[in-house]
Amino acid sequence: MRLGVIDIGSNTVHLLVVDAHPGAHPLPAFSHKIDLRLSEHITPEGLISETTVERLVEFMRECLGIAEDHGVQDLFAFATSALREAPNGEAVIARVREQTGVALEVLSGVDESRVTFLAVRRWFGWSSGRLLVIDIGGGSLELATGIDEEPDAAISLPLGAGRLTRERLPGDPPSPVETRAVRAYIRTSLAQQVRPLLTAGHPDRAVGTSKTMRSLARIAGAAPRDDGPFVPRALRRADLATIVDRLKGLDAAERAALPGVSAARAQQLLAGALVAEAAMDLLGVDRLDICPWALREGLILRRLDPLSAG
Repeated sequence: MRLGVIDIGSNTVHLLVVDAHPGAHPLPAFSHKIDLRLSEHITPEGLISETTVERLVEFMRECLGIAEDHGVQDLFAFATSALREAPNGEAVIARVREQTGVALEVLSGVDESRVTFLAVRRWFGWSSGRLLVIDIGGGSLELATGIDEEPDAAISLPLGAGRLTRERLPGDPPSPVETRAVRAYIRTSLAQQVRPLLTAGHPDRAVGTSKTMRSLARIAGAAPRDDGPFVPRALRRADLATIVDRLKGLDAAERAALPGVSAARAQQLLAGALVAEAAMDLLGVDRLDICPWALREGLILRRLDPLSAG
């Protein structure tokens, strides 16, 4: 069957159409996205602005038309931290439903972590043993570990690359004082929360997901996206330390010139690198294997599982 999933994140709104069947590998058929940056277009009161809500509704209508054109049989949509945390988030969700008919599922941070873990487990398989998954989004950081498809421990922290850049790294490039302060903040915040992951057991394989992780791995020499999803890619802590030092002195335009870095994400790449480095340090991880599947694919798999049981 052909499924469509709309992911409303802090940075982008993304429609992914896949051909998916129970027990089979979901195959991407079409992708359409917009850099809406919900978490940045807010009023002084912290509300998602009216202009941004209108653009979201318009894009959702586009997605409905595209889904119909591509023969999508089942279309579903979900939202993460940007709508979850906005004071007018519920009103925005109601407006989308009223004007487009699309009912958004709002995921908790822990649910994001659990579903992403499922996607990583299915990608790498049982032979990977205990997995540790690090997923850096725009608004939050998700961490999970386990030996099954359901993690033993899953946490979500407000350490997304976009959020940290917006709230704590305003300079372009930020000053050394700003960078040191946000580095300390990230590590203090993480250190207070990682105990459940550490006590669960040492991972047999540590994995990174998200656009931020893919960009950092590409800077470190990983294969480009055009080589396909099945080429092994990794990010090593030693390489990441060098990348962090390099990014500190670059402005957004200079970062965008690096391999694998889009102009839309260049501004927040330093914050993402600092989070990745802190997570690897505090969790004792020297290497992350990069997984092309993440939250969207996990939701597709979760959608298909009841059909398999039937």
